[in-house]
Amino acid sequence: MNAKADTFFENQYGITPRDIERLLEIGLTRGGEFAELYLEFRENDNLFLEESIIKNATKSVTQGIGLRVISGEKTGFACSDDLTFARMAEAAKAASFIASHGQSSRPAAASPPLPNPRDLYPIDEPILNAEMAAKLQLIQEADGVARACDPRIKEVRVSLANESKIILVANSEGTYVVDVQPLSRLNVNCIARDNGNQQVGTHGGGGRVAMDFFREHPPEYYARQAARQAILQLEATEAPAGQMEVVMASGWPGVLLHEAIGHGLEADFNRKGFSAYSGRMGERVAADVCTVVDDGTIPYRRGSLNVDDEGTPTHRTVLIENGVLCGYMFDRLSARLMGAHSTGNGRREDFASVPIPRMTNTFLLAGSADPEEILRSVKRGLYVVSLSGGQVDITNGKFVFSTSEAYLIENGKVTKPVRGATLVGNGPDVLTKVTMVGHDLNLDEGIGTCGKDGQSVPVGVGTPTIKISEMTVGGTQS
Repeated sequence: MNAKADTFFENQYGITPRDIERLLEIGLTRGGEFAELYLEFRENDNLFLEESIIKNATKSVTQGIGLRVISGEKTGFACSDDLTFARMAEAAKAASFIASHGQSSRPAAASPPLPNPRDLYPIDEPILNAEMAAKLQLIQEADGVARACDPRIKEVRVSLANESKIILVANSEGTYVVDVQPLSRLNVNCIARDNGNQQVGTHGGGGRVAMDFFREHPPEYYARQAARQAILQLEATEAPAGQMEVVMASGWPGVLLHEAIGHGLEADFNRKGFSAYSGRMGERVAADVCTVVDDGTIPYRRGSLNVDDEGTPTHRTVLIENGVLCGYMFDRLSARLMGAHSTGNGRREDFASVPIPRMTNTFLLAGSADPEEILRSVKRGLYVVSLSGGQVDITNGKFVFSTSEAYLIENGKVTKPVRGATLVGNGPDVLTKVTMVGHDLNLDEGIGTCGKDGQSVPVGVGTPTIKISEMTVGGTQS
C-alpha cells in the first residue's frame, strides 16, 4: 500500500478524516450501537473477441459510499454514488433512521489509516493499466492457438476482464483502513462441431496479478485446454447412471466442496438455523481424513484480500478438522450476535451492497495417498476432472452438479471419456464417504465467482484428488 492510496479519497473527493468522523456521528444520532462507512472507487475494462474480431471493448468507472448502522439485530443501510458531503450525510441519516432507537450516541474519533500490516498482492501496476496493445495480444494469441488445435473447432470466444478497486472502510469502533485490490481474468471458450454434434470447452485463469502472470501462465495454455475439452466431448460416450465410486481430480472440482459444504458453514445461515450444520459444532460431520479450511491470506489468489469489506484482516479459518466441525465463517454482524469474532469473511459486491458472510479461498487439505493409488483402488467408477453448473439447497445440503470433463474408471484404469454425467448427493453425507485423500492439493486457476443473496464476489476453490466410496451418478446409460 502506498501513501497516495491512503489519501486517495481526500485528494480525489475532498473527504477528510474529520468528514468520516462526522458521518459516523450522524449514523449514530438515533441510538445505533455500530456505524460503518465503505467508500469505493472502481475501474473496469473488458475486452471480448469473437470470430477473431474485437466485438466489444468497454471501460467503466464507479464510485460510491455505503453507510450501515446496526442496533441489535436491526440493520439500517443506505448508499450514494454522489460523494459530496451533503449527499453522504443524507445517506447516513437514512441508515440511522432505519436502525432507529431514538437515543443519541457518539462514536470514537476516526484516525487516519495506518499502513496495512501485509500486502498479499504487491504489484507495481494492475493489468488494467497495461498498454492496450499488450492486452489485445493476449486475447489474439489465445484465439489463434485455439483455432489451430483442430479443424473441428468452429468458434472461439476470448475475454479479458480487468479491475482495480480502492476501498476505505471506517467504523465507530476505530477501524480505518484503505486497500487497493487488483483483479484480472482471461477466459477462453471453444465450440467444436462434427456431424451435427456440438460441444463446448472452457478454460481460463487469473488472480490479483500483474501482466507477468500471463507470461508464466501464457494464453496458449488456456486456449489448448479449452479446445482439448471441446474435442474430448465430441468423442465422449454417454455417461452411465447409478451408484458408483467417484474420484474427484485435484483443483477446480473443489467447487463441489464450495457449493455443497462451504455455504452451509457461513455464519448467517447457522445463526438463523437454516444450514444443515446448524447447532452441530463439535460433532463429526465428515470422514476423519477430511480437513476443510477457508484461507483469504494466500498471495495473489483471486479469493484473497488484505482486509475484508468490513476492514477486518482476512484469516486462515479451519472449518472442519479431521472430520469434526470446528468453525464457521463470520462477518461482524453474525459474530456480534453469536458471541464470536469476525474471521474476515464479511464481503460485499460493491458500495451499494450490505456485507454478509462469504467464502474467500475454500479447500480440502492434502492427505497422504498417491493419486495413482486412488485410481487403482476403483474397480468401476467415474473420474471427474472438471465441473460446470450446479444447484444446492443450503438447508439440507442436497446438490446436483454437471460435469464438463469426466472419464470411466474400469479395473483401476482411466478409460473412455463420458459426457452428460451429473453428480447427485448431499454435502454433509458426501464428506462422510471420503475414503482416500491425495497428497496433490491444487487450487483452481483463478476463475471462481460466487453468488449469494444477489451479490457476486471473486473466490477460490481447491481439493486434492479424493475418492468417494459411493455417489449417485446421473447419466443416460443404466
